[in-house]
Amino acid sequence: MINLSGKRALVTGGSRGIGAAIAEALAENGADVAFTYQRSSEKAQKVAENITTRGRRAVALQADSANPQAIARAVEEAVSALGGLDILVNSAAIGHAGPIADLNLEDYQTLMDVNVRAPVLFAKAAIPHLREGARIITIGSALGERVPFPGLTPYAMSKAALTAFTRGLSRELGPSGITVNLVQPGATDTDANPADGAAADFQRNLTSLGRYGEPREIANAVVFLASPAASVITGATLTADGGAIA
Repeated sequence: MINLSGKRALVTGGSRGIGAAIAEALAENGADVAFTYQRSSEKAQKVAENITTRGRRAVALQADSANPQAIARAVEEAVSALGGLDILVNSAAIGHAGPIADLNLEDYQTLMDVNVRAPVLFAKAAIPHLREGARIITIGSALGERVPFPGLTPYAMSKAALTAFTRGLSRELGPSGITVNLVQPGATDTDANPADGAAADFQRNLTSLGRYGEPREIANAVVFLASPAASVITGATLTADGGAIA
């Protein structure tokens, strides 16, 4: 077990899937956790219960990651409730599939607002509260490096942008002793991309391991990067995709 006792974390999109696994794993390792959700209030309550069962504080914050005002409010409420902030995990994201020729401009803009602008704005709001030893960890996607079939261009673009965001921000915050890293999952068994879905066998066959990842496996990577064990790692990408882009 990694010791995150005394650490205070904010996880965006923490009510389900990978975000929920991250929130619970941080708590299991000693952190108090605030997390945002958009609509899944019942799932958010369940995650909060799982965190408090582990003896940690839980704060569920309703916030639309496409709304800049909601982002700023969520960070301030998290800081107020937890008494500060040590770890920011940008996990909230949405998907979009379809060819560029059929692109709906409104859908495209929402995708970029949530997947690219929101991590930037969450970081902007969090930075004044972060001190030496703090962590910013963003969840990208292996699709940011390899697009194995058509119809994923906008989503892959949004995830590729997070590499430059991570590297650039690591330069800005490095002198303050704050690390900034990116975790890139591959196919992971969630409601959005279930391991028994229509395209699951194709995705499974892309990997070296021949299987989907589990949300907890992605959470384990985040916990490591949030820990003192990763103190010299910054501006880096940790790909957890079972070898899909090997």
